[in-house]
Amino acid sequence: MKELFLKYKSVVRFILLFLGTYLLLTACYALYLSMSKGGQYAPDLITHLVARQCSDILEGLGYAATVSPSESQPLMELYVRGKYIARIIEGCNAISIIILFTAFVVAFAQQLKKTALFILAGAVLIYSTNIIRIVILAVSLYHYPQYKEVLHGVVFPGLIYGMVFLLWMLWVRLVKPKKYE
Repeated sequence: MKELFLKYKSVVRFILLFLGTYLLLTACYALYLSMSKGGQYAPDLITHLVARQCSDILEGLGYAATVSPSESQPLMELYVRGKYIARIIEGCNAISIIILFTAFVVAFAQQLKKTALFILAGAVLIYSTNIIRIVILAVSLYHYPQYKEVLHGVVFPGLIYGMVFLLWMLWVRLVKPKKYE
């Protein structure tokens, strides 16, 4: 058993670091969400900010956009030119994707500064891409509501998860293999 563990030490290290980081960050995020219930910003501050930022960008693009908290559900309702377009829920704020991204990067971490900078840059890129994704989705749904399922269910998730995958591949290439003895 000891030989097997030593042979696959790097794999075991990766799995433990990935799962440990993922579970810790997910628990912290769950605590944040539970503390956000009934707060000033519905459904939570981050989702509220995402919705407001999307609305502001849509306004800048010439679309009269508004967002408002739902009176019956924990979400923000997005309207473009007075037409209800979408609901922005907690799952739309990219935090779960950032947690997944971070767990993978930490599992391959070697140098604290390099890892922290890559996580920060990646998180900003994921968050920004998510905002742009929602804006483009809103415009697409405004003009082509018949394609809602394929746009929301396939195209846009594929874009953001594809970008995360490319960031992971970049990280793996940047990290120098470490010899375990």
